[in-house]
Amino acid sequence: MGGFAIAGPSGLLAWSENLRLRDQRQAQLAELTAERDMLRNKVELLDPESADPDMVGELLRSQLNVVHPDEVMIRLEDPTD
Repeated sequence: MGGFAIAGPSGLLAWSENLRLRDQRQAQLAELTAERDMLRNKVELLDPESADPDMVGELLRSQLNVVHPDEVMIRLEDPTD
């Protein structure tokens, strides 16, 4: 019985490993929570009832490669060429 208290899966030797895993998971949870909040904000900005014009413009430019007629487009050379 004493051996399990020291070397068992929830014994004293496994305690530090469990603490390390808990800390890793808490850090991962914090990252995922921040990412979820960022995505939630983006969804709110793209609400069809009141879409944010800046967010819509950003998405149009990045995904459809469109510009306004009064804008100037400057192409940059690819640094890998």
